[in-house]
Formats: sequence, C-alpha cells, structure tokens
Amino acid sequence: MRFLKGHGTENDFVILPDPDGELDVSASLVAKICDRRTGIGADGVLRVARTKQSHEVAEQASAAEWFMDYRNADGSMAEMCGNGVRVFARYLIDNGLVEHSEFAVATRGGLRRVRVEPNGDVTVDMGRPVVHGESVATVGCHEYTGLYIDMGNPHLACAIGDPVAQLDLAHQPGFDTGVFPGGVNIELFNPVGTSRAVMRVFERGSGETRSCGTGAVATAVAAASLSGDSTGTWTVEVVGGTLTVILDEDTSYLSGPAVIVASGELMLAE
Repeated sequence: MRFLKGHGTENDFVILPDPDGELDVSASLVAKICDRRTGIGADGVLRVARTKQSHEVAEQASAAEWFMDYRNADGSMAEMCGNGVRVFARYLIDNGLVEHSEFAVATRGGLRRVRVEPNGDVTVDMGRPVVHGESVATVGCHEYTGLYIDMGNPHLACAIGDPVAQLDLAHQPGFDTGVFPGGVNIELFNPVGTSRAVMRVFERGSGETRSCGTGAVATAVAAASLSGDSTGTWTVEVVGGTLTVILDEDTSYLSGPAVIVASGELMLAE
C-alpha cells in the first residue's frame, strides 16, 4: 500500500491514495498506521478517493472530483478536518490531480473550496460557523466555560485566564455528554491583544494535537465574540505554528502552510 506523509502546522497525516476506492481501510488498520511507535505515526489518515466511487458523498461528485475520507488516529470517522483539507489539497496539486489553483473537495461535512496562494499557503473556505450556545469543559479541577461551535464537526472553544502552556492535556478534558453525545474537540485559548489568540486543543479520537484547523476557526469565533464581533481577521497561534482565520458575514476562511514530507510503501497488515 502506497502512502505519503504531510502536515499543516505540525498537524500530521498519513495520506493513502485510493482513486478507485479499492482499499479496505478499517479502524484497526488506521490505529496501527497512526501509532507513533509501531506505525508511521500521525494525528489521522486521509484516504484520497474519487467522489463518484464513494457512496456516502456521491451527491457531491458533480462539484468535486476528490473525496477526503478522514479518519481520526483511533480509526473513528470524522466529518471534517481543516488542516487535513489543506494537506489533502497540497497532495492533489503536487501530483497533478487538479488542473487549477482553486477547486472543491468533498468531505462528510460538505463541500470545501480550496485555493493555493502565490506564497504556497493553502486557504480553505470552512463554511459558516454555527454557534449553539455555552457549555463547560473540565481540565483537572478547573471548569472553563466556552462556546459550542459547529464547524461541520463539534467544538467547544473556551477562553481561559490560565496560561494555556501550563495546562495538563495528557487526558481527555471533561465535557457534557448530553450536549456532545458523539464527543467534541475542545479548544482552550488565551486572547492576546487584538485579533490574536494562543490555543491548545484536545481532539476527539486523537488526543492533544499540535494544531487543529477547524479548532482555530472555532477559537477565532469565540475570541471575536468576547468583544462583540463576528467578523475580522484573526491570527491563531498553535503549538505547531501560526494560522490565519478570516471571518465574514457569510463564511470563514482558514489559511496556512501545508507540506508533503515523505512517501513510501506501507507494510502494516490487519
């Protein structure tokens, strides 16, 4: 099985080319691939399949040739992954699988339009964030109130007074399972000055990651709401680098670097 490895601000992924939808990628195989000691190591797996060959998103085939089948590190399926889309787009561009610098990608969370910038950064239209109200995350003995934000996948973005660098995110933060029965990605952030935030994230199915694209947008939405704003350009600093989030009245955009770093043959088996 051929694979590639890429990352966007150190949110890293194993890419499995499967244009004709022939691979049987089970949850257990994904977990083995993502294991950082006995596998390749990654925050998730991106299977590259033609949309028309993928029944769960076949209705998107007229608008997007390629489907990003994203799996979390534990093998569970996810609706969307912002950095994953950007790395997926970099793979398509580098391998000549798209003809233009702007194109659409099919995901379980809906179509995502992508643009490759002149400086090489990749920008994705993340859609309009939907704010559902407040909920609470628990880290250790501390409770933090945040906003429940739907980015195609669920997020709880919490502004906190404690420095995020000092948080212990070795374990899943607590959350209200009545509000998030399928789990939730939890962002904890410090607003810094104007239009800037420092963020750490615990992703469902993957644990703490060094970056999260949908989480960066959710953080920008939550940070903007603190000052009564809903639009603007935000710089979100994550452990693995810096992302730019643009919020307007109709949608949101995520921009940053995305690179492919390796390729090879995968020898893992079930």
